Amino acid sequence: MIVNAGRDPAWVCAPAGTGAVRDFHRSLPGYAPTRLVELPDLARLYGVTRLFAKDESNRFGLPAFKALGASWAVHRALRDRAPGPVTVLTATDGNHGRAVARFARRFGHRAGIFLPDGVHPAAVRAIRAEGADVTHVAGDYDTAVRAAARAARDGTAILVQDTAWDGYEQVPGWIVDGYGTLFAELDEQLRGHDLTRPDLVVVPAGVGSLLQAALTHYRGPGVPAGTAVLSVEPRPAACVLASVAAGRPVTVATGVTSMAGLNCGTVSSLAWPYISRGLDACVAVDDAEVAGAARRLAGLGVDAGPCGAAPLAGLAAAHAAGPLRAALGLTPASTVVLLVTEGAAANPAAS
Repeated sequence: MIVNAGRDPAWVCAPAGTGAVRDFHRSLPGYAPTRLVELPDLARLYGVTRLFAKDESNRFGLPAFKALGASWAVHRALRDRAPGPVTVLTATDGNHGRAVARFARRFGHRAGIFLPDGVHPAAVRAIRAEGADVTHVAGDYDTAVRAAARAARDGTAILVQDTAWDGYEQVPGWIVDGYGTLFAELDEQLRGHDLTRPDLVVVPAGVGSLLQAALTHYRGPGVPAGTAVLSVEPRPAACVLASVAAGRPVTVATGVTSMAGLNCGTVSSLAWPYISRGLDACVAVDDAEVAGAARRLAGLGVDAGPCGAAPLAGLAAAHAAGPLRAALGLTPASTVVLLVTEGAAANPAAS
């Protein structure tokens, strides 16, 4: 399932403000850039000159990139409040909630995490181990988000959610800003390989916040043109693809998938304007494709859970679709970066 998004090549977005965010991340104990791994065997397989994986399997001691957005958003949300303990709330399929709980505790506060159906018991235990109170919500991810938002309305708690809707956009914007550190690191690491930019970045998409961060980075003023962005989603929860196909945000009914962190039915309202004008193409993949991609990455020394392996599965789908490969500008001279957003430890259900 593939859609060519037909990006507006003239569109430029506001610049990403990553300076203060990156300084903040550097100030945190345990900060280090995650590794960029070159994979020449995959480059040959997919007919490009260089291919890299940005490996997010260990970010601040957590097995996913989510700590970047959660740490900055919790910090910003707490910064201007009156002194005293507060409860930080969020809904999650796993990684975001664990990261929110980790940084709420680190900053001296409690966390309340709302979980939809289908979250693996080991992931629940990992969130509880961060000191969080866990509430199960019967239903899907969108239902859990609504429950967390209702719980935050009494004013005794703050909501740190990684998706936006009308009237709730500041905190999700901080989360997107937090993800900008990943792309700043990537720029520096590519320069170390004598590269100024990638020709294609493949991004796993749930609600679209990481995708928004990628588009903000590569579509900003003064950014060299030419980097294509491809989003990848699970077939049972392809809300970005469905929205691009419809030309407007749509909500899809979600199903069961090993890609738990991408099992989202509604695109973030904050991300949609970037997606609608800045995205080159989107693809949906199934669990079997992702399992094969995870095995291939593991054989090359890259630890990837299903969400982290989705970009390789998406690249394989794009490679097989000749017209899409051409639309993405892929040639034998291209450089591709896969955002491997989680390690296998982030998703014990699939290991």
